[in-house]
Amino acid sequence: MHILHVVGARPNFMKAAPVMRALKKLPEVRQTLVHTGQHYDKNLSEVFFSQLEIPEPDANLGVGSGSQARQTAEIMSRFETIVVNYRPDVVLVYGDVNSTLAAALVCSKLIVRVGHVEAGLRSFDRTMPEEINRIVTDHLSDLLFTPSEDGDINLKREGIPEDKIYRVGNVMIDSLIRLLPSATLCRKNGVPDRYALVTLHRPSNVDDRATLKGILESLLEVSRTLEVVFRCTRGRATLPTKSTSISKGFTCWSLCLTSNSSPSS
Repeated sequence: MHILHVVGARPNFMKAAPVMRALKKLPEVRQTLVHTGQHYDKNLSEVFFSQLEIPEPDANLGVGSGSQARQTAEIMSRFETIVVNYRPDVVLVYGDVNSTLAAALVCSKLIVRVGHVEAGLRSFDRTMPEEINRIVTDHLSDLLFTPSEDGDINLKREGIPEDKIYRVGNVMIDSLIRLLPSATLCRKNGVPDRYALVTLHRPSNVDDRATLKGILESLLEVSRTLEVVFRCTRGRATLPTKSTSISKGFTCWSLCLTSNSSPSS
């Protein structure tokens, strides 16, 4: 059996790694890895392949940044050729990013079976691009691998046949367990033993200045009793890093990165 894995963004890498590792033990399975290039910055892509011990991709589509529609369309256009040339038996897609949706759409048109890892999750907020990606991908997929009971319930509620649903658990936990020993050896760079780790990237949270300011003010209140480390990756709304009313009390601003990945999903 030939299984083709599609990854494109950080969450995909952490989900695909344990699945590929497990399938590698099966001699009857041949694997191909395709990276769409949705996330292409070294800190958002290469480092994950190295730390998770993911093999080099067999193909990199190099789509880069773009609007939701343009990026999805570009992935579809380039991925179609890959599917036609490699002729996989099953294509595995992961999570809810644009690469996930694009690959599922291509395979459904080419009559290639699709398996969705982390199927069935819902925020019930259709203003989130990821929610649209989840719903469409689930309804196009032939095999739905859910992480939890709520995933099963959501899929059945939407009319997906029960015989397509397989509860396999959260594969992110497999990556967590594998990396914990290494994580304990990492230098803390002055971070105390007890702290709160914060990351914000949803457009609804970070693209509106007033909303972002409110969130940061709440975190500032938390920081009075607990050190807050804020790992910031994206956001159209910017706040002055020298503002004492916002940045005072955080150890985060020096950790902020500017990503050259897609501004959303």
